[in-house]
Amino acid sequence: MSAAPDERRQLRQAVQRQPADFIAWVMLADAELGAGDVAAGETAAQRALQLRADHPEALARLGRARWMQGRHDEAASLLQHASMQAPQHPGIALWLGHALEDAGQPEAAADAYRRAHALLPDEAYIAAQRLNWQRRLCDWRGLDALSRQVRDAVAQGNPAVEPFAFLSEDAGAAEQLACARQRAQAVAGSLRPLPPAPVRLSGPLRVGFLSNGFGAHPTGLLTVALFEQLRMQPALQVHLFALNRGDGSAIRRRLQAAAHTLHDVAGQPHAAIAGHIRAAGIDILFDLRGWGGGGAPEVLALRPAPVQVNWLAYPGTSGAPWIDHVLADAFVLPPALEPAFSENVLRLPRAFQPSDNTRIVEEPPARGDCGLPERGEDGGGIVFCCFNNSYKLNPRSVGRLLRVLHGVPGSVLWLLAGPGHADERLREVARQQGVEPARLVFMPKLPHPHYLARYRHADLFLDTHPYNAHTTASDALWAGCPVLTAPGATFASRVAGSLNHHLGLDEMNVADDEAFVATAIALGNDPAALHGLRQRLAAARRDSGLFDMAGFARDFAVLLQSLHP
Repeated sequence: MSAAPDERRQLRQAVQRQPADFIAWVMLADAELGAGDVAAGETAAQRALQLRADHPEALARLGRARWMQGRHDEAASLLQHASMQAPQHPGIALWLGHALEDAGQPEAAADAYRRAHALLPDEAYIAAQRLNWQRRLCDWRGLDALSRQVRDAVAQGNPAVEPFAFLSEDAGAAEQLACARQRAQAVAGSLRPLPPAPVRLSGPLRVGFLSNGFGAHPTGLLTVALFEQLRMQPALQVHLFALNRGDGSAIRRRLQAAAHTLHDVAGQPHAAIAGHIRAAGIDILFDLRGWGGGGAPEVLALRPAPVQVNWLAYPGTSGAPWIDHVLADAFVLPPALEPAFSENVLRLPRAFQPSDNTRIVEEPPARGDCGLPERGEDGGGIVFCCFNNSYKLNPRSVGRLLRVLHGVPGSVLWLLAGPGHADERLREVARQQGVEPARLVFMPKLPHPHYLARYRHADLFLDTHPYNAHTTASDALWAGCPVLTAPGATFASRVAGSLNHHLGLDEMNVADDEAFVATAIALGNDPAALHGLRQRLAAARRDSGLFDMAGFARDFAVLLQSLHP
């Protein structure tokens, strides 16, 4: 959580008056890092270490700075050293977990989170971090108790639970609003907004987009073709504010060319980013990350633009007073859901999710090279797939996927490989539920074109609940693989349904788990029906408008103009 500007100023004054005050330097490091000023936080931590070499509190702050700089191995080493010296310190164990995650040591990260939780078992923030990481590892031990603790904390008004992780809980939309609103109130209490932004009355409309995904990332993949089309709208200027550094990808180069300006604000303090947005004269600012990891809600909380909109990457309400609108469509956010949103709801006349319609689906390697069975003469060897992230593969979703395998002899389930021992755990769940573990096939993470090509081998994408496929659903449909989903009662559980609906394939949106399993089994045992479904999808992809980014850009421009005085 960010420190208030007054607190940072007072701490800076304190260390100037008493430069030998070790505690003040540690507190200043915390305050600077909380404000997103990594360089100042690093300096404060190093000054503390000069006063007390090898002190775990100072080592931990330097490790946190290294983590924020993306120097994950160094961060893990520093925090491991600090934790060995202070094994009863839950905060250091927690930060160690974060660093180990990003340093590619997922099981060690889980151990650190478990230790932090054991040291502070009633702390909701630590419980939520442990729960989130266990979901990623498909480690379901104690999952229900952890989920209950986290949901109880939200019900009691605790602001510690991260709203993005909370989307994976089987919670209602009203609970999601409470979680987001409590978090937003805590952020707002530590910041002083900028003076109101002046409203420009002449010149092109300047539209800003803030994200850490401007590159080979789901956000970049979804938006790049839209931004290329928006560039052709003479009344608009598109400004991208990138919280992530350039990754050298083709997507980043396309984004750079599509935007009027791509502003590299990676690593800058929140106040500096907000000042940069204000200086650019942005009229409407879209938050493309929201409460997701790597976002910067503090920047939005400073109110750099007169109109601010929640869109795309965070599938729920921001709960934030600094966000004026949420952009959706009538399926993903029907009127019945509006009371659970703090924002004014804006709806496009099409699916709210854009997509890159310039992608070419290449030929994949042979089925055998992908670990898949050969297609039998009788149509056997059906490949069900679900390339969602591992944290969406909860017991309910996996249970219904395995029921489908039971009902379709010779079929396999193709999954994205997860971190650590996630794949082995899922195979063990299959074994316990009477499914041969070898029928679960895991695909390693691949460059996007290679991953996209593999959908040519997939017969049917089976969705998850309560957190749907989002970018992966778009990928599957674009590549010609139908998506089966059971839309729920939250935004995150209705995204795949929205895509099907706007394709005109509402029969792939079923009512519940029983209908989901029955439909998948029926299709899996009827190759002719599957073939006909794929033909309808190919026609819908061409004719429905879901992937028409020129039309999306026109609708989007009309909506933008309606938001500006």
